Amino acid sequence: MDPLNLEEFAWQVIVRPMKIEDYDQLVEMQLQCFPGMKPWGRDQIASQIAVFPDGQLVVEIDGKLAASSSSLILDYDPSLEWHNWQAVSDHGYIRNHDRRGDTLYGIEIMVSPEFRGMKLSRRLYDARKELCREKNLARIIIAGRIPGYHEYAEKLSAREYIERVEEKAIYDQVLTAQLSNGFSVQGLIPNYLPSDVDSLGYATFLEWLNLDYVSGAKRRYHHVVESIRVCVVQYQMRGIPSFESFAQQCEFFLDTASDYKCDFVLFPELFTAQLLSCVDAHQPGHAARKLSEFTPQYLEFFAEMSIKYNVNVIGGSHFVVEHETLYNVAYLFGRDGSIGKQYKIHITPSERKWWGVTPGDKVEVFDTDCGRIAIQICYDIEFPELTRIAAGKGAQMIFVPYNTDTRHGYLRVRNCAMARCIENHLFVAIAGCTGNLPFVENADIHYAQSGIFTPADMEFARDAIAAECNPNVETVIIHDLDFEQLRRHRESGSVRNWHDRRLDIYHVAYEEDDEWRKV
Repeated sequence: MDPLNLEEFAWQVIVRPMKIEDYDQLVEMQLQCFPGMKPWGRDQIASQIAVFPDGQLVVEIDGKLAASSSSLILDYDPSLEWHNWQAVSDHGYIRNHDRRGDTLYGIEIMVSPEFRGMKLSRRLYDARKELCREKNLARIIIAGRIPGYHEYAEKLSAREYIERVEEKAIYDQVLTAQLSNGFSVQGLIPNYLPSDVDSLGYATFLEWLNLDYVSGAKRRYHHVVESIRVCVVQYQMRGIPSFESFAQQCEFFLDTASDYKCDFVLFPELFTAQLLSCVDAHQPGHAARKLSEFTPQYLEFFAEMSIKYNVNVIGGSHFVVEHETLYNVAYLFGRDGSIGKQYKIHITPSERKWWGVTPGDKVEVFDTDCGRIAIQICYDIEFPELTRIAAGKGAQMIFVPYNTDTRHGYLRVRNCAMARCIENHLFVAIAGCTGNLPFVENADIHYAQSGIFTPADMEFARDAIAAECNPNVETVIIHDLDFEQLRRHRESGSVRNWHDRRLDIYHVAYEEDDEWRKV
């Protein structure tokens, strides 16, 4: 079997500036999102792009517009007619945009019905927040529709409806999303858009405050924290009847990670082995190759889920057959739709004996929206040369999906992971399986205590453990890590292992792309 072309499973998700060439698709989307309301005119879109191009954004998925947002900058004035959309937006032309203002005003955000449920509004709100930080703006103000209100208007006033949505007693497709993105309701606006029959003309007046705002400053101040949020899944192996059951379990964890706004979620090595409970294969080597037949479904599922839940997914690892050869491969599913893969480089004696796995031969480092990362599958973290190569390529974090059957095996992974943090000034997250798979050879019992580890120094957590699961229970841990802290530690920590290497007497030499390199 030839290697699968990952481009066939990858998505292309781009947040980019709006162009006038988008006009026809924008109008089509507006008519779907706001039936009965007059869409933008071409002259209005052209004016928005010309006056404030940074404030007009779209999300494009595989070449098709999926969502958009429009905004302008104003100087905050409590007496301004914030309730008057036509006045604040200059009837949609935004010629009143004030580049010296302190408030970003959002005049519209919409998501195509075809792509709803994929948290695209979060991407646009995050882009607006980053624009505020870049331009040192104090706040974002928006007026939001409440399209679910017409269903409750006979029983609840608009104020009561909003309070029930805030209490999570009622779901409103617009207001609920705005609240979950950090906005707070500051007021109620009647007759905001009289043509909005679903909201009965009402809108909420919402505000998000930029905590990085510095009054009077003309430029952005650099963050002293460069935070990423990591979710590690300690996954219980159990017999299942189908791939759909496997996908359902995985989606639960992905949904949880997304609810907590995680940047990465890590699954364990060969957690797909539970699919062996629903295939007919009696010999371990044959079973491993049968497992590889699920690869297209596996790739399609995680590629879609990474977009839907707006999180970068390290999908554990999975058996793959390429050119009749069996490999153990970890995949990175980027929330931008990209897919990368890392072959396991060191094969344990049991993998070789029971399954006939062949090793890979290259250390990959992946560029993500949160920095450079690497993946080392289980046994690979026990070889310091690999992490040294990854660090030399700029990796700031190593993700280690592992699968061990005893506490001794787990301790080898854990202790080596902690050593790699000290040697290379980086973070390491490890995720393992728990539970049992009766009658599945070489995958029948599991031992795990998953964790997130740091260098050992005063600015990090005690014992160099950022977070750790209880052993052998299905659970997750979620923790924030700071890449800027890593940079400072490498430059001025109590010890500087990376800088103090004796390259005059030793180095790590490796072959890559038919060329010998060293680090």
